[in-house]
Amino acid sequence: MARLRVALDTVVPPRDEQNILVATWNVRAFGELTPKWQSSPSDAPKRDWRSVACIAEVVSRFDVVALQEVRRSPSALRFLLQLLGPHWRAIASDVTEGDPGNSERLAFVYDSTRLQPAGLVGEIVLPGTLGGQGQFARTPYVAGFTRGDVEFVLTTVHVLWGENEQARLPEISSFARWMREWADRPMDWNQNLLVLGDFNLDRVGDPLFEAFVSTGLFPPAELNNVPRTVFEDDGEHHFYDQIAWFSDPSGASLLDSMTYSGRGGSFDFVPHAFQELSLTETTWRMSDHYPLWVEFRT
Repeated sequence: MARLRVALDTVVPPRDEQNILVATWNVRAFGELTPKWQSSPSDAPKRDWRSVACIAEVVSRFDVVALQEVRRSPSALRFLLQLLGPHWRAIASDVTEGDPGNSERLAFVYDSTRLQPAGLVGEIVLPGTLGGQGQFARTPYVAGFTRGDVEFVLTTVHVLWGENEQARLPEISSFARWMREWADRPMDWNQNLLVLGDFNLDRVGDPLFEAFVSTGLFPPAELNNVPRTVFEDDGEHHFYDQIAWFSDPSGASLLDSMTYSGRGGSFDFVPHAFQELSLTETTWRMSDHYPLWVEFRT
């Protein structure tokens, strides 16, 4: 825990009265946990109290974190909230049923001393004219938050992996178009729309990434070269996880009363947690994805 704290201090800026720190994290199979400090080789699942304590240390550095791969069982999520303290809250979707849904729900965990719910909560359901491929395998989840006079809306998603790149393209294209139409609608609850989550994008310039940014979504350049998963190396760099918002054709941000500070990144927890375990063993306790974050000024 001490190693994690020191490492986080060097990567994530401190929270102050003028900033909002937003993060997204695909926390691998975040459902059941073994109720002991350290699981044994015979225990299943491998995630234990120590694992969630490490996850809580990371989450505590942000104002709100969108979590993907939260499973049907709320055990780990409830224990995470216990460790974070009574001022932390969660807003979670129901589980998307069916095999493609993978018994997953989406959740937002936030610090209620820093943010308050704005009242908007929902799931994205595609109209037939927009989503020719049918509905999302895992329904995107929406929640609005406020900080003083600033309001923003987070939409998180975990795009279907599928058998190949083409299987992911319809969901990404439909999501980008749906969000753009929402952003453009007058008199709607759509101030400061941010999208974040695991989009399973392969690389900049490929059809998946081009579909993602085709409607004006802006992923900041500071996130371009940071690793997303613990298994990446210099020869294989992916863009699975993203945080983005809309810009106009000139590239100017459409955010109102909140400004991206130019600070963002991921956090590599591997050198600091579970040093006695293999990389794969660590992923079943923490995750195979790194948390991704950005800072806004208000």
